Amino acid sequence: MQIALMLYPGYTALDFIGPYEVLRNLPGAEVRFVWHEPGPVAADSGVLLVGATHSFDETPSPDVVLIPGGLTSFEHARDERVLDWVRRAHESSAWTTSVCSGSVILAAAGLLRGKRATSHWMALPMLKPFGVQAVGDQRIVREGRIVTAAGVSAGIDLGLWLSGQIAGDAKAKAVQLVIEYDPQPPYDSGHLSKASATTKASASALLTRDTVRQGQLTAPVALLWESALRRVRARAS
Repeated sequence: MQIALMLYPGYTALDFIGPYEVLRNLPGAEVRFVWHEPGPVAADSGVLLVGATHSFDETPSPDVVLIPGGLTSFEHARDERVLDWVRRAHESSAWTTSVCSGSVILAAAGLLRGKRATSHWMALPMLKPFGVQAVGDQRIVREGRIVTAAGVSAGIDLGLWLSGQIAGDAKAKAVQLVIEYDPQPPYDSGHLSKASATTKASASALLTRDTVRQGQLTAPVALLWESALRRVRARAS
């Protein structure tokens, strides 16, 4: 079983490392980190480097597709080579999935139109212009063989859920114990519904700071503009 995790410049590390640690334990799993071409790819921190092992062309029909999120996902959602690979891979995949703002890439590829999907709370509004029903109160949202997960740490939950679907509950529970995934956080501010106004403001400020540092302030605007143009042209044709 071939599992392809897209690894683009500016990814958030936990978005793919979490599900990777789960999915690599599946029987017969062949994990590939894919990008335009093999080589080191920098995370959003600018410090962590992970190597893409295969190119898109080398990985045309994986069994499982996983798109992580990151501050640069809006930029990559405008990359036609990325979108073409996502569409092509989805044609034959058993599961096409995303973590965090990776769902915006699925939406830009046209795979989520008319469907329900989730994302990081800050990225949820970016789904609606693509005809997606944004879901902000579920950790994992399944629409057929497309599965989207909420922000960052939800990738671990997605990995375990997929493991259960692919290899059965017993195997998924064993993997959960292997990685000792038993969340007992010291705080209870992990969802907007639980966070105070002060915590929300602080979190938004942190994300805005990182967005500026990554030079990504205009990427969401450009993505929405292109989406609007496509809708207008579609109505005119």
